[in-house]
Amino acid sequence: MLRLLGYTALCALSPVGLSAQEPTHAPGLQDADATAACGSGNHMAHGTPLPDDPVVASWLRINREMHEGMSIEFTGDADIDFVAGMIPHHQGAVEMALVVLEHGSDNEIRALATAIIHAQEEEIAIMRAWLAARKE
Repeated sequence: MLRLLGYTALCALSPVGLSAQEPTHAPGLQDADATAACGSGNHMAHGTPLPDDPVVASWLRINREMHEGMSIEFTGDADIDFVAGMIPHHQGAVEMALVVLEHGSDNEIRALATAIIHAQEEEIAIMRAWLAARKE
């Protein structure tokens, strides 16, 4: 049951959902598990309007934007490609933490979200400065 709930969460956060026909990055996810969790190809595509629930809509938007941002034009330089991909990844973490601050109620998780925002914003600034220095 817990595995199925985890797959359902992955499905909900995935920009295109999971189905038995799609590859997944979830360790140990079997075709039957994906179908049970997300249905057989009956999922949200990139252009589909977001649901009415503001929290789910936020997660879907953040996940889509983060993955679009991480679809960088690779240079072949491992350092540059790493930093260019990590900036949108970290920005996604900031956006997710902001959703928790807006909608969450657990004080421990809200404190964690606040710490994540501060840490990720600092790292984003470091990475942007590093990339800017490489372009000079």
